[in-house]
Amino acid sequence: MYRFSIEGDEWILRFSPQVYMDSDEKQTILFAMLKIGEKLDNYSHGSAFIIFIKDIGAIVFDVERIPSLILTVSNIIPEDHWYCQDFPSLKT
Repeated sequence: MYRFSIEGDEWILRFSPQVYMDSDEKQTILFAMLKIGEKLDNYSHGSAFIIFIKDIGAIVFDVERIPSLILTVSNIIPEDHWYCQDFPSLKT
């Protein structure tokens, strides 16, 4: 678990027990959160978002605002487990 501050708000970054990562990967994720910065204010309690980090994969975050500002890494999906589908253009 890590604590960090953005724009005067104190956040907690925690990792779900089912997600295994080493301390370097955890620090990489923490630094990504610091770069996102004030954009964290756009996420309401109960929402989720994903960031992509080349060496780790797609990282799923759950947002809690009550009783504290908490981000939980709930899952990590390595790139070899991604499926991307091209959607047809909506233009006619």
